[in-house]
Amino acid sequence: MGTITTRKRKDGSARYTAQIRIMQQGVTVYQESQTFDRRSTAQVWIKRRETELAEPGAIARANRKGVTVRQMIERYLDEYEKIRPLGKTKRATLKAIGETWLGALEDVQITSQQLVEYGLRRMQEDGIQAQTVGNDLAHLGAVLAVARPAWGYDIDPMAMPDARQVLRNMGAVTKSKERTRRPTLEELDKLLNYFCEMRDRRKQQIDMVRIIVFALFSTRRQEEITRIRWDAMDEPGRRVLITDMKNPGQKQGNDVWCLVPGEAWSILQSMPRVADEVFPYNAKSVSASFTRACHFLEIQDLHFHDLRHDGVSRLFEMGWDIPKAASVSGHRDWNSMRRYTHLRGNGDPYKDWPWLKRVIDGPTIGAGSD
Repeated sequence: MGTITTRKRKDGSARYTAQIRIMQQGVTVYQESQTFDRRSTAQVWIKRRETELAEPGAIARANRKGVTVRQMIERYLDEYEKIRPLGKTKRATLKAIGETWLGALEDVQITSQQLVEYGLRRMQEDGIQAQTVGNDLAHLGAVLAVARPAWGYDIDPMAMPDARQVLRNMGAVTKSKERTRRPTLEELDKLLNYFCEMRDRRKQQIDMVRIIVFALFSTRRQEEITRIRWDAMDEPGRRVLITDMKNPGQKQGNDVWCLVPGEAWSILQSMPRVADEVFPYNAKSVSASFTRACHFLEIQDLHFHDLRHDGVSRLFEMGWDIPKAASVSGHRDWNSMRRYTHLRGNGDPYKDWPWLKRVIDGPTIGAGSD
């Protein structure tokens, strides 16, 4: 049975401490107490808790020591990194979540209300966008989906789905906006002339002229370009092996043979064979060089990745079907290629483009490890 103890505060008011103690065979197997300002509230609490604890297995659950979200994340990162390495973004996001107030909650405390509050506070206090909240919850959801069935942690399986639905209805969780930006021929003229000048003045250690044009015609990302090796080519089939191709469900070990269109193949073959890689540069340096050039030339909102978008869209403008275009881009999910249907017209927009010959026949930059 529960007991209530009355104590006086310094100001003369009373406080009521309700205590529940459960004995089995003369041994205390569970005890719990709470303090209230009113005796009636303390009595209601005792009655409710005694009813709850009378349920089968309730005492064992109450005595169970909880595991925090931070501890779950740490276990997930430790165990799953050995099985399938995680991407840097997911790892960093999970660690950041573990350091927030949400990371201190125990498994039984994870409710849809707590997750909704986390999402709203991230937007209101940290000023992040709705798609970032969606990414946070998606990464945390992957941890919770493992923690309950694999480790036996006491997690409400509907907490995350319910929270995401509420936040989605409130507009606080959205998918990342799909970019439709493509470079214009005028912008490419500015960029290539700029990098040609840098090359001629020997102020450029990366052959950005070839990389930009190769990216356009090959549809490759900068990380993929810098990983292409001379010994990983199928010359008769005019294909290259793209290692660790970006994939939402597989960050490493996703190696794909991709067809290289004729224009890109000619650029590739024009590179000097001075290293194991065709473009032996640092991918981050490539991106940074491109960004600096756009800033200097006052080209607004153009990313290196937009060259890939332009390249895939060009294939469709030339009349290629989805399977053939996917053999170049490396897409496995053909549905994801619908975003490349923002076409500018029919035909090859780069037909008779003078830069292609200039790039193939032009001087090369000595390979380095910038």
